[in-house]
Amino acid sequence: MRETVSGLPPAFWWLWTSTLVNRLGGFVATFMALYLTLDRGYSATYAGLVVALHGLGGVLSSLGAGVMTDRLGRRPTLLIAQSSTAVSVALLGFVRDPVAIAGVAFLVGTASNASRPAVQAMMADIVRPEDRIRAFSLNYWAINLGFAVSTMAAGFIAEHSYAAGFLLEAVMTMICAIVVFVKLPESKPVQVAGEEHEDSVGIGTVLRDGRFMGVVGLSFLVALIFQQGAVGLPVAMGAAGFTPADYGMAIAVNGVLIVVLQIPVTRFIEHRDPGRLLVVSSLLAGYGFGLTALAGSVGVFALTVCVWTLAEIVNAPTQTGLVVRLSPAHGRGRYQGMYTMSWAVAALVAPLMSGFVIDRYGAEWLWGTCAVIGTVAGLGYALLMRRLPDDDDTVVAKASAAAPTPVPAPTPEPAPALIPAPAPAPASESLAEAPPVVTNGAGVTTDAAVTVGKARARCGPEGERSQAGTR
Repeated sequence: MRETVSGLPPAFWWLWTSTLVNRLGGFVATFMALYLTLDRGYSATYAGLVVALHGLGGVLSSLGAGVMTDRLGRRPTLLIAQSSTAVSVALLGFVRDPVAIAGVAFLVGTASNASRPAVQAMMADIVRPEDRIRAFSLNYWAINLGFAVSTMAAGFIAEHSYAAGFLLEAVMTMICAIVVFVKLPESKPVQVAGEEHEDSVGIGTVLRDGRFMGVVGLSFLVALIFQQGAVGLPVAMGAAGFTPADYGMAIAVNGVLIVVLQIPVTRFIEHRDPGRLLVVSSLLAGYGFGLTALAGSVGVFALTVCVWTLAEIVNAPTQTGLVVRLSPAHGRGRYQGMYTMSWAVAALVAPLMSGFVIDRYGAEWLWGTCAVIGTVAGLGYALLMRRLPDDDDTVVAKASAAAPTPVPAPTPEPAPALIPAPAPAPASESLAEAPPVVTNGAGVTTDAAVTVGKARARCGPEGERSQAGTR
């Protein structure tokens, strides 16, 4: 456990705390339909329309929030998104007019989804590249832990007052904004002279990035599969005669497994090939839901949930890390916004797909379709992940590591001191007592000490090359 949480900067943990607090206050997304039908007495059709508008707001805000994240910064975008969410959620608990409810629900969806590109971009900014998979896993773990706790608590709150639930979410979201304002500095990368300006990375740039848009398309397919756990599975179980409590028992396995296994699985996958992980998780998701066609009891349904939950645990942090890897640092907001939109669109399409297939062909065809989609996504990832480029930060790190360490110039060996020539010997002295002389090729005589000094000087460069080679 210590290895999983160690080494991450304090700013990450404040961002993580903000995410957890935000999810602990989650109420609207879970109980919107029940609030409109049971507490307000509206029809299921109207409730579905309002929920769809809530999701549509999230789709539209994904790209806008991505642009804001790059232009205004991560911190201002978070503050605007979370403050707007708090105000709109509180307002939703008190409006009564049907048109006003629909309009405010759209605003809630727009504001609440606007924080996601900023959170993911900030996390990529403040965490080292080698730690990002672990950081995204911990963040995903916080999301699911908060959702599990808030779902249970919100059920009890709703029995007494839906308005109290809306106000509680508004307060918790405002607390998140306060945490961001007090504890989180701006993490937007500083523009360096000579680098491509952030404005040069527009939505058109993202759309023309073929590899990244391929990832977005495959992410949409995988999201279509995972969404069936919330839309197709309860409908299919109800049509087969199972009660809402049976569905609750089966789907509860999803949250429990994520809370229990997310951290240990992260340690296992942290430094493995993301392409292989995405292929495996896509196949597990598709065939995990495909096995639901064989389920005839709550226990078997729960076993199928175990299979696709493992896929979810692997896919979520790996996919988010891949998006960061493919996006330039000064365009992370736009890239994250496009990726977020793929999940928001899937949340709109999945209910339509499951309803059409179940009504027209039966639930077995829906689960078979999930298996086919998972296979297509797995093959797509296998083809797309060939020669995956490094992200900007990894390239910089590798370049720094590859750069030769400056070697100080060797200190030149001091030239040997010349020994003064002795005074000429008297004529009466023997020639044997004269100092030794050396005759060079030109017939010039030199002192032996000077000759030795020159020999040492000639050895100097070879010694220097040898030392340099050792270094």
